[in-house]
Amino acid sequence: MTVPVTPDSTASETEHPPLTMFGPDFPFAYDDYVASPAGLGSVPELALGTEVAVIGGGLSGMITAYELLKIGLKPIVYESDQIGGRMRSVEFDGHPGVVAEMGAMRFPPSSTTLFHYLDEMALETTPFPNPLAEVTPSTVIDLKGESHYAQHLSDLPPIYTEVAQAWNNTLEQHAALVPLQRAIRDRDVAAIKRVWNELVVSLDDQTFYGFLASSEHFQSFRMREVFGQVGFGTGGWDTDYPNSILEILRVVCTAADDHHRGIVGGSQQLPMRLWTRSPESMAHWPAGTSVQSINGGAASPRVVELRRTAPNNITVTDSTGAIRTYPAAVVTAQSWMLLNNIRCDDDLFPIDHWTAIERTHYMGSTKVFALVDRPFWKDKDPKTGRDLVSMTLTDRMSRGTYLLDQGEGKPGLICLSYTWSDDSLKLLPLDADERMNVMLKSLEEIYPGVDFRSHIIATPVTLSWETERDFMGAFKANLPGHYRYQERLFTHFVQDDLDPRHRGIFLAGDDVSWTAGWAEGAIQTALNAVWGVVNHLGGKCAEENPGPGDVFADLAPIRLGD
Repeated sequence: MTVPVTPDSTASETEHPPLTMFGPDFPFAYDDYVASPAGLGSVPELALGTEVAVIGGGLSGMITAYELLKIGLKPIVYESDQIGGRMRSVEFDGHPGVVAEMGAMRFPPSSTTLFHYLDEMALETTPFPNPLAEVTPSTVIDLKGESHYAQHLSDLPPIYTEVAQAWNNTLEQHAALVPLQRAIRDRDVAAIKRVWNELVVSLDDQTFYGFLASSEHFQSFRMREVFGQVGFGTGGWDTDYPNSILEILRVVCTAADDHHRGIVGGSQQLPMRLWTRSPESMAHWPAGTSVQSINGGAASPRVVELRRTAPNNITVTDSTGAIRTYPAAVVTAQSWMLLNNIRCDDDLFPIDHWTAIERTHYMGSTKVFALVDRPFWKDKDPKTGRDLVSMTLTDRMSRGTYLLDQGEGKPGLICLSYTWSDDSLKLLPLDADERMNVMLKSLEEIYPGVDFRSHIIATPVTLSWETERDFMGAFKANLPGHYRYQERLFTHFVQDDLDPRHRGIFLAGDDVSWTAGWAEGAIQTALNAVWGVVNHLGGKCAEENPGPGDVFADLAPIRLGD
């Protein structure tokens, strides 16, 4: 649920620039970096055309490959399934142009580096209908069998406003939100690090739930219960209650959970266009060269083995048995793949990094979509005059239901259910039809008399990311005490202090980032890896556009002691 934000968050842009995902752990201006006409760096002439393995064809992998191509290197992409990763847009049979977003589906404008690439790839966005968002006609909150219809927060019973205010007060008084957001708006690195580092030290061992329970504003269990089920921004957050409060604060302080937009035509278009489109300018390669063309039209298949070979090369074996050796490699797949699906030399990473990979904590997620003949939810109830069906948050099995209007004269799309973690696990034994029936039962109880089934025109589609062989989860969510592990993984791209036998392989992807589950984090770690590869091959960034590794000493995340 969108809730009132702090006074600083509503400051006009004439007083402060807009909030962006600038830090707070590593406040480097990735958006300015990619927008610079100086480019992301260059390599020595002898290194031009050098092959670099890019393992994983999701957004992070495609950004990595696209930028390496521009620099004049030859990214060889390995992908076990399809280009896109968790940017997966699924069409319904017989209904081209209507896609269900099985992974990423909504993106905050504060993801300014992401929007740079959306603009470069000529993709349009549209406001996403989150609960109580301006673009959402109406929202129904249904808890414990009681439903409330609302177009604005003020339409709900007083407890919801009280919960929203309690959350604001807790953030302001116990998480320094106002000075932190002001520093992020102003890109005041010293102020960001001063405020955020203190929060890391004091809150690394605290759960989200413990943070709430320790606040004088959430002493009521009922308040904590309602907040968990209704939440802020995108909806309920009780499945996040066991996770580190730092994970939540990163989202809040950078406005990552507000004013979301969807990508017209589906989010998978972004990685696909990075794969197929030729950059306007690039070193070494002839005009018209794309990542796809340089890979012979198709990605190499699943990686089954990674090992070290002399002199400090990375040798890759794919599922066909083909073996290729590279001076550098970027692994953008979920890091757990390195523990089971891919046979790895122990010497690929230092032991402390292996420990960090092993301790990565993933959240599961399930979605169930139904295609309907038209957006019938826009009809008015003849008795009440209200929308027939609304965006719905509930404690029933469906949890979050989103209504996605495809435009005049087109079918309607309903995300019947979007669940995380424990709520997702409850659905794992069920097939698509069974899941749909469970969700329709919930919705029929909330909207008695509405015949949902009569409008369904296609077989439902569903996906649980925790059962996908190459993912085993939707996104990383650190537990209390995991900051040290995340710091190791994120900073791995700066390898000067590593033994030579550990250099040349780089980790990227949103689970390596500070903001897993957000495309911006995937992009930021990809850009880190690009800098790492260029540096490893003897290249450098232009003086007027230093890269993340060039300024690392000044911006590095705080390193906690024992």
